[in-house]
Amino acid sequence: MLADLIQMASVLAAISAIWFAAHLSPGPDFLVTIRVAMTQSRAAALRTVLGICVGTVVWAVAGFYGLNALFAALPWLYQAMKYAGGAYLAYLGLRMVIASFRRLDGDGSGAATLSDGSAFRLGLLTNLANPKAALFTASVFAATLPPDPPALLGLAATVVMTAISLAFYGLLAGVLTTPRISAGYARAQHWIDRIAGAAFVFFAVDFALRG
Repeated sequence: MLADLIQMASVLAAISAIWFAAHLSPGPDFLVTIRVAMTQSRAAALRTVLGICVGTVVWAVAGFYGLNALFAALPWLYQAMKYAGGAYLAYLGLRMVIASFRRLDGDGSGAATLSDGSAFRLGLLTNLANPKAALFTASVFAATLPPDPPALLGLAATVVMTAISLAFYGLLAGVLTTPRISAGYARAQHWIDRIAGAAFVFFAVDFALRG
């Protein structure tokens, strides 16, 4: 029993270290959290983070139950997810860029206010639109879990990964919604939106061209 607990703790520590390190490399989740935090309320940013975390749960459960094997057996499914996810991210990016020019030509007002549901869906769909997140999660489990891992270990890993995402993006949202940072964003909003939009388009093209 003690040996099992020690092994479980060791596996969870390895998963935690890998998952936290992955958050330090900016991706779609990172960018969407920043943008919502700087253009919306703190509540909207936290709802976006909640959507990201629900997406994390989906990928973690899928990864634990062999999503990698499913993609290997049905490569067209991964391709379909890759192109659909890339199209969604490209749509988000182009919308940011276009909106930044419209604000210059218009009254200079900020982004339209997101409803509670819209903020949550934005985070969820941004996370689910990234098929590399699915493969990364499956790879983390393949590298760290023992053969025939118990369901309890999969549940614990999912909880740990979700908690790390919630803490990381929640802290990011909290910091970026402070008045001083929000005011600084407002002064450079047009350029920041264009850079963020271009980054989303880059991710979309990267998904489409890479295997």
